[in-house]
Order: sequence, then C-alpha cells, then structure tokens
Amino acid sequence: MRRRLLAIVLLCCAAAPVAAQEWPSRAIRVIVPLTAGAATDIMARAVFEQVSQQLGQPIIVENRPGAGNTIGMAAVAQAEPDGYTILANSSTHTVSPTTRSKLSFNVLTDLAGVIPLGNMPVVMAVNPKKRYKTLADFVNYARNNPGAINYASAGAGNSSHLNGERFRIAAKFEAVHVPQRGAPEALTEVIAGRLDFYFAPLLNSLTFLNEGSLQALAVSGSQRASALPDVPTTVEAGYPNSEYNFWAGVFVSGKTPPAIKNRLHAEIAKALKSPVLSERMKKLGADPMPMSPAEFDALVKQEIEINGQLVKAAKIEVN
Repeated sequence: MRRRLLAIVLLCCAAAPVAAQEWPSRAIRVIVPLTAGAATDIMARAVFEQVSQQLGQPIIVENRPGAGNTIGMAAVAQAEPDGYTILANSSTHTVSPTTRSKLSFNVLTDLAGVIPLGNMPVVMAVNPKKRYKTLADFVNYARNNPGAINYASAGAGNSSHLNGERFRIAAKFEAVHVPQRGAPEALTEVIAGRLDFYFAPLLNSLTFLNEGSLQALAVSGSQRASALPDVPTTVEAGYPNSEYNFWAGVFVSGKTPPAIKNRLHAEIAKALKSPVLSERMKKLGADPMPMSPAEFDALVKQEIEINGQLVKAAKIEVN
C-alpha cells in the first residue's frame, strides 16, 4: 500500500513539468469580458499577438461582454484548467464580487492571477460645451443643482461605475448613474451631451480629447498621465480619497497547474519587455505593472476588500 501511494505521489509531481513542456500544443483562446474596442480589449490583442509569435501557436481573442464582466469571467473559471482558455480582464475583476451576490464562481479561488498587462490612466471626461474651466467649476455646479447631474459607465458594476461613485462621494454631490454597454457607447453619450461625465480610459478618449470633442477635467489615478501633463489628478484638484486606478491583467482557471501558469507569466513578461510591444503600450498610455502571479493575486484580494467598503458606502446593488 505504501509503495502504491508513493508511486501515485511521484506520478502527480511529474505531471506538472510534463504539462508545461507540452503546453501549448494547439490554439489558445483569450476571453475578454468587454466590448471590442474597450481599453482592455485593445491591450490584450496587442500583447497576445506578440505572445502568439513567441509560442508558435494561434491565439484567438473572443469578446464576451455583459453582466459586469462576469459572463466572460465565469467561462474561464469553469473551463478546463489546461491553459487553453485564458481571461484578459480589467480591474472590474475586483469589483464584480463586491456588487454581485449570486456569482456562479469564486473570484479568489476559481480564477488565478497570471500577470498585469499595465496600468491605464483614466480621465474625467466632459463635453466642452458645458464650459467648465476646472474640476471645481463642475463640482460647484453639481452641488448647487442637486438632481441635475448624471454620469455614464461602461456597465453597472463596472470599474468605471465605482470610479464615478468614488469621486462623487469624495466631492460630496449627487448624480444619477446611467450604465452603458461599453466604453465606446459611454463616450458617445458624453460627446452628444446627453450624459454629463464619464471616467474614461485614456486609450479610448485621447483622440476625442485631442480633437476637442471631449474635455478632461482630471485624472482619477494616483499620478498624472504623461500624455496629459497639465491635467491634475482628482486629489491634486482638492478632493482627498478620490483616486481610483484602472488596470488590465491576465487570469486562468484556479486549478491550472503552476508550471503552465508560470510559463504563461514568463511569455507575457517577455512580450511586454520587447522593444516593439513596449513602445506600442507606451503609445496606448499603459504604464508597466511588473508583478509575479502571487503578487497579482495579493493585489486582487486587497482591491476586493477596498471595493467592498466603497460599494457599501455608495449603496451599490447589482444582482
């Protein structure tokens, strides 16, 4: 009996290295739980184009938006843990478990972090025809006109939803949340003047900012965006506890063998350091976020706790 148990243990220990050596032997599918053209989608396609070349295998990116990113998240959480179904998600990954009480999976155990793709500056975008000169102008108007302000998000329970609520609470004004299908639709509504503001990823909004159809009042992250050096952060503008960082990252099923997860991490890290992709990501406005899988998992856990507190304070309920 002891010999038989020892043989089983040795066989299991040998399986992971063999799996890593054989992986990948066929096409890989990357699920993006957002609409095509979203910042995370654009970043993921750029990165996995390079990773595909490195691995010598096709990588197919599939968009599965809806339900605060949880449709795509569930597909990966419930997939075979073999490294052939991968999730590329935004920081909404840490929002969904705090806003949705009936998830069919556990974000912390059924999904495992591989590596962040980058941190993306987010701007508070408004229609320039509103004629706000500063963020203080906007806040003063919102405070003096309760019920008159509304804002867009890329979906109920999306990170842009919490971004808007975090700033609204910090700046102490009322506003009606109007969720949209994705970032392109949210931007369209602000440009058309039907919605008042949207915390938009710089990647999606920079062209409109440059052409003048949108105006950036502030950046929501911890530091200014290099592409918009004259635009202050919300904290610099005078609103403490209003910062909100937006990132994109890669995840796999929680039971994926460590050897495969580590191989995927190494290949993506290598791709991100390549001169061509590094320059491309820089032009997209994405700042590097080098982390090990364990460090990324720790960040996810920490943000879930922080977002849980924000959801309670804002009384956000999404089921």
